[in-house]
Amino acid sequence: MAENQKKNQINIELNEEVAEGTYSNLAMITHSNSEFIVDFIKMMPGIPKARVKSRIILTPQHAKRLFRALKENLAKYESLYGEINIPEGGDVMPPFNLGGPTPEA
Repeated sequence: MAENQKKNQINIELNEEVAEGTYSNLAMITHSNSEFIVDFIKMMPGIPKARVKSRIILTPQHAKRLFRALKENLAKYESLYGEINIPEGGDVMPPFNLGGPTPEA
């Protein structure tokens, strides 16, 4: 069994630049029939222009796996630290139009 686990392991490399991470305080999601596009955006107070810091393109199957993983990890987080509160109106998207289908976050 240990040999089977070694065969199924993936060697993942994380370089220093990527390991530092990128701050994002807004994500916009759009999709076509074959892919989901997640744009991670940094909005700064008093600055009218927000900038996409990273774009991740996923197949629908990977998007669903990501959704399940986020749901599971949010439940674990809240069981340890308490419910995450979103302020009234905090789930409303700012008026952005980047073209393409209407995004949802």
